[in-house]
Amino acid sequence: MKNALGRDVPGHPYLGLQPIERIEYKQIKSLKEDRKDKVHYDLESFIKTLPLEDKMTLSFHHHLRNGDFVMNQVMAEVAKSGVKNLTICASSIFPTHAPLVSLIEQKTITKIIASYISGPVADAISEGKLEDVCLLQTHGYRATSIMSDETSIDIAFIAAPACSPEGNITGSMGPSGCGVLGYAIADAWYAKRVVAVTDFLVDVLVPEIPACCVDDVVKVDRIGDPDGIVSGTTKITRDPVGLRIAKSTAELMKATGLLKNGFTFQTGAGGISLAVAKEIHALCLNENIKGKFASGGITSYLVKMLEDGVFEELYDVQCFELDAVESIKRNPNHHKMSAAKYADIHDPDNIVNQLDFVILGATEIDLDFNVNVTTGSDGRIMGGSGGHADTAYGAKFAIIVSKLVSSRISVVVDQVTTITTPGGTVDVLVTDRGIAIHPRHQALIDHLKATTNLPIVEIQTLYQRALALTGIPEKTQNLGRIVALSQYRDGTILDVIRQIDTAE
Repeated sequence: MKNALGRDVPGHPYLGLQPIERIEYKQIKSLKEDRKDKVHYDLESFIKTLPLEDKMTLSFHHHLRNGDFVMNQVMAEVAKSGVKNLTICASSIFPTHAPLVSLIEQKTITKIIASYISGPVADAISEGKLEDVCLLQTHGYRATSIMSDETSIDIAFIAAPACSPEGNITGSMGPSGCGVLGYAIADAWYAKRVVAVTDFLVDVLVPEIPACCVDDVVKVDRIGDPDGIVSGTTKITRDPVGLRIAKSTAELMKATGLLKNGFTFQTGAGGISLAVAKEIHALCLNENIKGKFASGGITSYLVKMLEDGVFEELYDVQCFELDAVESIKRNPNHHKMSAAKYADIHDPDNIVNQLDFVILGATEIDLDFNVNVTTGSDGRIMGGSGGHADTAYGAKFAIIVSKLVSSRISVVVDQVTTITTPGGTVDVLVTDRGIAIHPRHQALIDHLKATTNLPIVEIQTLYQRALALTGIPEKTQNLGRIVALSQYRDGTILDVIRQIDTAE
């Protein structure tokens, strides 16, 4: 069997999934009364009262990122009940969630659905320890699948930085404040049962998740480490090569004609991507350009752009830094949004569809502009789409920024190991050794060659330049069973990920 991009995707039950052309959201669960007897003060005792059964689906969100304590705390108690074959639907999984590996080995957890996985859990899946297939979704499609009942959540455990006794939840207060809870919204409204796990009981006047969604509140000592909220990559690169790439990217953006009053923008949290934001910041101040909004995961650099008047508004689905957490409290134009508002393909007014520019990274990009940010070249899982494929599809101009060669490995390959983002939604690759624009933009290519000094080349030229530096890389062919699937924002399967060979 081949998918829509011509990639072989051998038989697997999930591969029968077809794009959802018309979504019918399931009815929201019965809403709860605002009562104060929802609070429990012992997690172990509370878990014993839950009607846990084999094959249930439990969900978690990742706004505490690598500082999250809740998933480990909850699953340690759930495991004591003896239930098996659980599905974990977590918006993302980080190295701090290493204790899940033993639960995978014990068959307590046999299936995982997530948008991003790194660390020991990713290694365990790559090595074939997870009994069922892992489904790697985009952030937008995770919300869509929950709201359409493709993913039916039995119990959602929501790490609540602040929660009232009635169950009103916000991410903007408390010792583990993370700012936004955008990835937990669909879980709260559609899960059969919702449990808020908090270390800060307080009256919440402006909740992101209202008490009518919440069945139980459990008070624990700590739900996380605020320092772990910070993404590990939220520093502007100091590498002169990376800075040169950022400068070229800003020049390219200006030359497209889209960088003008009212432009919209999103960038990732990588060093080069943030350097692009810094270049755009300076350019807009110098030329008196005012953007409409920036969106996505918000960093301190985007907060500074808001406060300096470069953007009128920020739309925030997760905070990458504590400065962004604080900004939400003081800036009325810094807005929280749900994952569905961010990137649900069936919402015509979703934010990604309103983007002019998105700046993204890549582990690999191939001659057809397909991008991989899910696996290494050896097929080992090391991430996932997150919002990568969502924003590349929605934005008018999707720009990949990367060094051409890093550690003697080329970012440009003949065929990516795993398709995360289809090449048809990628517009340009900016490297230190040339800029490749998708051939569908021939008019733009001609314009840039005639009016700028930007080093515009074909992507095949970049590939040959990389080979001259690295030599022809040895191909890794994984023949193991399918351990994970790369699922696109409309529900189709883009690619399969196979078990890696761990033999010495």
